[in-house]
Amino acid sequence: MPASATDRNSSIQVIDRLRALLDALAAEGGNASLKILAAVTGLAPSTAFRILASAQDNALIARDAAGHYRFGPRLQDWAQFAHGRSDLRAIARPVMAWLRDQVQETVNLTLQQGDEVVYVERATSSRMMRVEQIIGSRAPLHTTAVGKLMLALEGETAVQSYAVRTGLPALTKHTLNNATSLWENARLSSERGYALDNEEAEIGVGCLGVLLRGHLPWNAGLSISAPIERRQESWVPLLQEAARRIDTRLQGQTVTVDVVALEGPP
Repeated sequence: MPASATDRNSSIQVIDRLRALLDALAAEGGNASLKILAAVTGLAPSTAFRILASAQDNALIARDAAGHYRFGPRLQDWAQFAHGRSDLRAIARPVMAWLRDQVQETVNLTLQQGDEVVYVERATSSRMMRVEQIIGSRAPLHTTAVGKLMLALEGETAVQSYAVRTGLPALTKHTLNNATSLWENARLSSERGYALDNEEAEIGVGCLGVLLRGHLPWNAGLSISAPIERRQESWVPLLQEAARRIDTRLQGQTVTVDVVALEGPP
């Protein structure tokens, strides 16, 4: 049934009131109580509360432990686009959450920095037994699924140089610490479009990884991490679809990420 004129006017009024509340929040420096927001906008506290609660449900507004309101993560993500520069993590975050919900395991976003991958974002599984990478942590390229795909991009000679330069430290008994076997694994992984980490970085942990193909200033990849007994190669199409969605969202964007500012070890 088409919406009546009264319904449309009511919806517009709610939008106008939300805009007034957001303007008031900005005027208060991005942090304000319900009492102040209601007073500034002239709205009844009960009305302001209902609108802010709905905005909070949609991640437009967040509320701290003291009950004060601030701008929510969705508004912060949108602000990246308004300034013409987009944070890679903000672009990837909703797709990573979608993939996590599909497989019920942790999803990681990584970038290459020299001979290492850096974990820059994650969507963590809610399962009691789960894999949880620390944002800002690093791992040698040859010990991760995504890292092996990054090595494959550079070619066999570069992999040989990497092996000499790093010594291919073995993090577990499963780590590939022979240059020939590493290149063969990386090459085959690149040909099939995804790579595996079979307890090569940590005993008991398995990963699936793919690369992002968008125009980025660094090599980047997406991976699913799970206890090795739960990891399934049947997740590969979902992982590849998530990477495709992120690549689509990257089109036309000038993308940044502040690796130095990330929480975690240097």
